[in-house]
Amino acid sequence: MFVVTGASGLLGANLVRALLAEGRAVRALVHRDRRALEGLPVEIVPGDVRDPASLRRAFAGAEMVYHLAASISLEMGNWAELEAVNVQGTRNVVAACLNCGVGRLVHFSSIHALQQTPLDQPLDETRPPADSPSLPPYDRSKAAADKEVRAGLARGLDAVIIYPTAMLGPYDYKPSFLGEAVRLLARGWIPALVEGGFDWVDARDVAAGALAAARLAPRGAAYLLSGHWHSVREVAEMVAQVTGRPVPPLTAPAWLAAAAAPVTAALARLAGRQPFFTRATLLALNSNRSVCSARAEKELGYRARPFADTVADTIAWFQLAGMLPEKRLR
Repeated sequence: MFVVTGASGLLGANLVRALLAEGRAVRALVHRDRRALEGLPVEIVPGDVRDPASLRRAFAGAEMVYHLAASISLEMGNWAELEAVNVQGTRNVVAACLNCGVGRLVHFSSIHALQQTPLDQPLDETRPPADSPSLPPYDRSKAAADKEVRAGLARGLDAVIIYPTAMLGPYDYKPSFLGEAVRLLARGWIPALVEGGFDWVDARDVAAGALAAARLAPRGAAYLLSGHWHSVREVAEMVAQVTGRPVPPLTAPAWLAAAAAPVTAALARLAGRQPFFTRATLLALNSNRSVCSARAEKELGYRARPFADTVADTIAWFQLAGMLPEKRLR
């Protein structure tokens, strides 16, 4: 039995489908939203990583646990929730794996759990943890979660850590932060862009890399699964190539976006939307451009497809799911 926490999110939905394609029996730990799993031959177990009893029920008889469940935040002041879900939740997952005799834990961390500086040197798995108090709470929470996994290794747990970059892909029901940005760009609802960019990767490629790590990685190994660095404007141009929508004409410099961030974030909240441009996202968009997945490529055969293909596939899926108008403008 292969168990997936966070199975209803973007990466979880793609990982579950990849496991099913391999003929695996899958048990999904689901907190609330089940849309990404509807119609799939999976065993669904209601639970919460903050509830150790639900984890023990979910992990009973498990050969492998993929731990994806996390609270993702673009804010600078919500440490309590991040600590409860990302840190204490991972501590609970590690304890449940040890108590239930799980064969291997594949823990999904984040590129944000690693220090970005120095920016003029490639970033790989050997970077120190992002534990500085000046960093966004999400970054620090993911670094602290990694520490819980390593404490489990010291207690005899067989575990591997995965560091994906920013993900996009199909089956993004919620949708994710980047998925919503692409969806709004496809509808022409983002009036201006910001300077900067990031390393973007297809969730399907991350899922494939994680399956390879589960099979091939030595105990305690860590792998950075990256894609390709593109500026925000380049991503908007990829969306325009698919939809025919014009690229937003304005690109705000980083200093202006930073100055306006409190106002734009407040307006987004009033509109009931997650703010796109916060201090945390602007820090991310001006982080390390040289992210290295050489270890995963060498040891796991990992490869990342062109991001333009990911953008096109994601928009097509949004249309199929009724989350975008079906008619393209081209």
